[in-house]
Amino acid sequence: MNLSEALKKRYTREQMSAREAQRLAEFIAWGPVVFQASRLMVKFGILELLRDSERGLTRKEIVEQTGLSDYAVKCLLEASLCIGTILVDAESDRFTISKVGWFLLNDPATKVNIDFNHDVNYEGWFHLEESLKEGYPAGLKHFGNWPTVYEGLSSLPKHVQDSWFGFDHFYSDSSFPEALEIVFKKNKTRTLYDVGGNTGKWALRCVAYDSVVKVTILDLPQQIGLMQANIEGKTGAERISGYGINLLDPKAKFPTMQEGPDAIWMSQFLDCFSMEEIVSILSRASEAMTADTRLYIMETLWDRQRFEPAAFCLTMTSLYFTAIANGNSKMYNTEDMTECISRAGLEIEEIYDNLGQGHSIIKVKKK
Repeated sequence: MNLSEALKKRYTREQMSAREAQRLAEFIAWGPVVFQASRLMVKFGILELLRDSERGLTRKEIVEQTGLSDYAVKCLLEASLCIGTILVDAESDRFTISKVGWFLLNDPATKVNIDFNHDVNYEGWFHLEESLKEGYPAGLKHFGNWPTVYEGLSSLPKHVQDSWFGFDHFYSDSSFPEALEIVFKKNKTRTLYDVGGNTGKWALRCVAYDSVVKVTILDLPQQIGLMQANIEGKTGAERISGYGINLLDPKAKFPTMQEGPDAIWMSQFLDCFSMEEIVSILSRASEAMTADTRLYIMETLWDRQRFEPAAFCLTMTSLYFTAIANGNSKMYNTEDMTECISRAGLEIEEIYDNLGQGHSIIKVKKK
């Protein structure tokens, strides 16, 4: 396995004492309530009150400032002490926020992950076992009767959509400035296919960055409708077009142009498919490419992460794909993606690492 140095240090040798390991085992056993209690410490404003207090707060002061019952506050404070998000002065009984609590409250990635897991995934996790055994997203059924979450995105409740897109955009958006430099400054790009373009955020960044580039978004017909509504009236929208396509259909061909597109862009897209489906998509992309076309695959490859918490988040996200999204995809590593690229008749020209929140861009050409 090709692991970054940080991951090699963490994953190849034991890190804990027996007592620490026992505590973590119990932490896992109580994981669902650890999550919900911690989420409510944020939602009810208790962690924010503790962060902003000079000397900490007593339980009575927290009750007065939140309007919650003494019982509710007592339960949450005692649980949070054991979770590790707060600390207490045993003499004055004043509570303060811990380092863990500070990150829970202030880290943007953590906030996005909490909303995503509560609104999109939490109920669906109950069906993870069924999904792993049967190969379909059994946890999606409480939202609707779709084969994958993508067909149902436009029909999900608004707060669920907000959390889903918030999660999706948070990780990709941080990489866009560096990605634009790679796609446009390092190569001459005038025509670009944005495969799986969602709401058109990347396409809008492209037409704003380059005054002549034309972007064609390839996505499901219903998603093209959402995209067109989102870009309407925005600068450069006239240079963005949509091409409705079911990319899971092996007979669905990419649009062709006489000289081929200069670039094909796939951002956080291939992780939505199984390896066999990825090979099919890349093979059809190859048919639309010329020797001068470059395919850019931007993914958060978990084995290339500089910091271990990122790899943790990514491997957990794989189980969202299992239970909710489609039942057969995951956050891939370099070895998996290289295999798919090679099987599709393509080859890797260069890999750019450590973009934004841990993305890599794999630059690909025809063999």
